[in-house]
Amino acid sequence: MQSAAFTILLPAGAVDDPAEREGLAALSCDLVQRGAGPRDARQIVIDLDNLGLRRSDSVSSSHTAFSGATVWGNLPAALTIYADVLRRPTLPADQLEASRSCLLQQIRAMEDEPAQKVMVELRRRHYPHPWGSPPEGSEESVQAIALADVRQFVQKHYMPSGTIIAVAGRVQWEALRELVGQLFADWPVADKQPIEERPAERTALHIPYASNQTHIGIAWDAVPYNHPDYFRAWGAVGVLGSGTSSRLFMEVREKRGLCYSVYASYHTLRERGAVLCYAGTTADRAQQTLEVMLAESQRLAEGIQRDELDRLKARIKSALVMQQESSSARSNAIARDWYHLGRVRTLEELGQLIDQLSCESINQYLAEHPPKDFTVVVLGPRELRIP
Repeated sequence: MQSAAFTILLPAGAVDDPAEREGLAALSCDLVQRGAGPRDARQIVIDLDNLGLRRSDSVSSSHTAFSGATVWGNLPAALTIYADVLRRPTLPADQLEASRSCLLQQIRAMEDEPAQKVMVELRRRHYPHPWGSPPEGSEESVQAIALADVRQFVQKHYMPSGTIIAVAGRVQWEALRELVGQLFADWPVADKQPIEERPAERTALHIPYASNQTHIGIAWDAVPYNHPDYFRAWGAVGVLGSGTSSRLFMEVREKRGLCYSVYASYHTLRERGAVLCYAGTTADRAQQTLEVMLAESQRLAEGIQRDELDRLKARIKSALVMQQESSSARSNAIARDWYHLGRVRTLEELGQLIDQLSCESINQYLAEHPPKDFTVVVLGPRELRIP
């Protein structure tokens, strides 16, 4: 490869937002990039662009993430800039409102994306608080954030304990390790405070929405990524709702013509996981769509067939091949593995785990963990009956 990519996971996620200040991690993520070390906001952008760095940032429940990819020779310079972002952000007061405005635009844009809104509410309702809280927060909470809140958050949560730096591509390992030591070895260590949880609500929710469309979200519990049964559970969910040959797609859309979009995905936190299903349909067909989705989810417990598993394996192996050809995808996977497992799975190991999947092993998992205790969120003009 001629490229190198990095992913930095910083233990500063939405779960660390104080009460009445939801969105603080997300606003901090933006503001730390508007001035760091000797560079102001404009100089950071110019220097990263001069390196040809394709970059992104995001905030999840657990982390603030920074990632980038460039030609391999520019990696040290890029990491040097991000060391300033993590350790020496200037948090300029004159940039606070610009950061706030960007975050408020994200929140308002969600109002025009009902499919995204229903899934945000589904996670909020299914997971214990604050694990389901949206990183963006609300307009009210974001408006209440002051510069002092950002400074306190960065001082408290931008720390080396639990931070992961993953690099993939054309890497000179010894030189890279020495550079990271120079940039971060004297970063003061701080203790991570435990998260105080509140039980999930889990009851059905209808969100009134003036539209001819209805958006349906369904969730149930699943094992997390670090669980020995994860790949068996993941295989079952793939058969249910991944791709155009999945059961949900074939039964709900192709056979019955009930919706224009339907899928099931696997979502995992460190200590818990969930299956998240979505369908977008017309208001007149929403009740039937919900009933068929629930019926297909429950029917999954009866087991999967060999042809379904073969198609799933083919899709997964194609994805692994493409991941191997992308330094960015590989650095993300390395960071994820280290966070969840404390080690990194090789692509060969992943391939073996997939090859070992069988109808018997997946069906045994489904018999022991049938889909049940559903959380249902419906966004649309009419409330639906939950079977």
